Amino acid sequence: MTLPAPPSPTADHAALRPSAPPPRRSRLGKLRPDLGASFVVFLIAIPMSLGIALAAGAPLTSGIVAAVVGGIVVGTLGGAPLQISGPAAGLTVVVAGLIPTYGWRVTCAITVLAGVLQILLGLSRVARAALALSPAIVHGMLAGIGIVIALAQFHVVLGGSPDGTARANLHQLPGQLASLHSPELVVGAVTVAVLAAWPWVPERLGPVRKPPAPLAAVALATAFAAGFRLDVSRVELPHAAVTLPALPTGFGTTGLITAVVTVAVVSGVETLLSAVATDRLHDRKRADLDRELTAQGAGNVVSGMLGGFPVSGGAIRTTANIRAGAESRASTVLHGVWVLVFAGLLAGVVERIPLAALAALVMVVGLQMVNRAHIRHVHRHREFPAYVATVVGVVAAGVLEGVALGVLVAAATALFRLSRSTVRTSVRDGVLHVEVHGSLTFLSVPRLSRVLDKLPPGEHVVLDLTVDHLDHAAFDTVHNWRTGYIARGGQVEIEEIHDDHYVRAAEGQPGAGRVGPTPSPRWFAPWWHWQRLQPRRGRPPAHPLVAGTREFQLRTAPLVQPFLERLAIEGQNPAQLFITCADSRIVPNLITASGPGDLFTVRNVGNFVPPRTAGGGAAACCADATGGDGADDSVGAAIEYAVSVLGVRSITVCGHSGCGAMAALLDSRDADPAAADAADDHGLPEPTPHLRRWLAHGVPSLARFAERPAPTLSGRVPPPAEQLCLANVLQQLDNLLGHPVVHRAVEDGQLRLFGLYFDLAGAQMYVHDTATGRFEPVDAPTGEAADRDAAAEAAPPEPGHPQTVPV
Repeated sequence: MTLPAPPSPTADHAALRPSAPPPRRSRLGKLRPDLGASFVVFLIAIPMSLGIALAAGAPLTSGIVAAVVGGIVVGTLGGAPLQISGPAAGLTVVVAGLIPTYGWRVTCAITVLAGVLQILLGLSRVARAALALSPAIVHGMLAGIGIVIALAQFHVVLGGSPDGTARANLHQLPGQLASLHSPELVVGAVTVAVLAAWPWVPERLGPVRKPPAPLAAVALATAFAAGFRLDVSRVELPHAAVTLPALPTGFGTTGLITAVVTVAVVSGVETLLSAVATDRLHDRKRADLDRELTAQGAGNVVSGMLGGFPVSGGAIRTTANIRAGAESRASTVLHGVWVLVFAGLLAGVVERIPLAALAALVMVVGLQMVNRAHIRHVHRHREFPAYVATVVGVVAAGVLEGVALGVLVAAATALFRLSRSTVRTSVRDGVLHVEVHGSLTFLSVPRLSRVLDKLPPGEHVVLDLTVDHLDHAAFDTVHNWRTGYIARGGQVEIEEIHDDHYVRAAEGQPGAGRVGPTPSPRWFAPWWHWQRLQPRRGRPPAHPLVAGTREFQLRTAPLVQPFLERLAIEGQNPAQLFITCADSRIVPNLITASGPGDLFTVRNVGNFVPPRTAGGGAAACCADATGGDGADDSVGAAIEYAVSVLGVRSITVCGHSGCGAMAALLDSRDADPAAADAADDHGLPEPTPHLRRWLAHGVPSLARFAERPAPTLSGRVPPPAEQLCLANVLQQLDNLLGHPVVHRAVEDGQLRLFGLYFDLAGAQMYVHDTATGRFEPVDAPTGEAADRDAAAEAAPPEPGHPQTVPV
């Protein structure tokens, strides 16, 4: 096998040299990307702000005020610097319902109070809690609002006036179609056509980039209406630019509180979802949602005080801002400044815009809120019922009612899933198995009872409960059936794969509640912990190994088969040679959380690596009084195959506490040090000639233990038996470097060596750190230790000593 060439020293040194600092940009240079982006967003904000205000029946200047406040106030204070705030389509239906009831000035006061509520919520740091609302409900809410907006604005495009509710607009639609006004319909059609065709227009129109689609559609529709002198209604801006809010008097307190909460919640949720979604479009710092919610509250307070529309973050304008190259909040603030300048200097241009063009623009935006990608995503996650319920509720009743209906449907769906269980029967080895998976609750009792009551009497039944919850009703059902079945001559065994729900309930100590699915004891516990070896209908118990392989075939094989099939086709490609003791208490795949194909494993008594001699065999020190030469090529063959053929990238020697081989070596030294050097007595019973010869490989470890300072475990000096275990790990790492194939790979930087030590009683793994000479816990805290580990990993290995660094 050809190993990859080592990295070039020159390249390494170049990578380590500090790169030259980027050239400094002037203040204007830093601001240039934000200037361009702010102008793009400004061009989108003007028609959108006017259209949203028109759709809600609010003064058109309120949309402009909200755009200015959203840019300057929220942009300055917000926690999502690249998010653009202003009047949003999601609030159109809410505001449209408030104006006929309370009037515009009281609606402004509601906006102020909603802003105060948002500030309090932001300061309470509960913004993340809003994201707990199911995406199906949020998307359903927005889709429902979009449908309501589209229905209302379609009436304006047809030359009529929308009603206050979606049902009324839908009911009046046939009459509106019968008496449509052609000029408005033509202007609306031009607007929609431009919006639909604009994505196919080249990015550059001669020397300039193409303008945003909303601006182009409204501008071309306005030019079309002016060129053909169409008799259409146009924008009328009131002379009073600022409308002060009025305190609500004579209205019910409950209705006002509901209105305030609705504006605050819809605005807040739309803002937070927009911030989270647009965070994915850039690699800058994630949004501070609590700060953003507080800033939105401040924006609503200011906007309401100035007679503006409620403010929220919007995904459309934010996406345009990011794609236009914005780098900081300067783009957000500047877009508000441009809107303010435009409204002050070019109000006459705004008053030439046909209302049908703005209505068509908002109608398209409303239809786009019914997002097909969201529908597919919700359907894929099996949450479509909650989505549909929310849409229907918003269209038929209102935003809060729709959200409440969606929450009820989502809760019912979740309850159904949590209580869902599957029951199936099978016969294996003459035993009738009833397997139950899922959650056993009162909702599952009818189905479970039907299956259990149909079982033939007098059989040997094993009830396999793979459940994460067992409520009182389900326990009573199982327990009463079991008692009755046994009384009628049958035999019943209860086997629980996860938690012991049934056993604890039968003992009068049921669990506190639902538990999450945990690994089956079959996958990590000893046989004695889970096997039931009672004679079954007069048959002798199965051998533990046979019972274990049957259990593997039944429960584990279906899970692991896809991985094994792939490995069977592709062959093995392990990254690690793992050398450890043959002790039955050490399970390499368990203690390393690895699976098939990860570890190329060598196991022997004492986790020895026999040193390689010049002749290629094992060292002569392995000979003993019995006359054997001690040659052993199995470990060397595994090492050569792993490094040269498989191309492993690391080799680990793993010792453990309570090692019998180390105890035998220590006993021999304490009994007769001279005999220990000759390895002729290890306190072993007769006859064990092969074991005696093999333990001679531990003599160098014994000498190292006697001559060198004791290795420590996280700073403490362990008992002598553990000290020898640690010394043995380090000695075997040295022996590994005596194999030429290992030495060359380590020198070339293609192979790393690790020393591990597993404390059985504490289930704690330690790794050798060459920088300190200690064995440290693998989960040691970061900080100075992490810096030291990084330095140890970067430093070349000391001559004659393996590079053992933490994993």
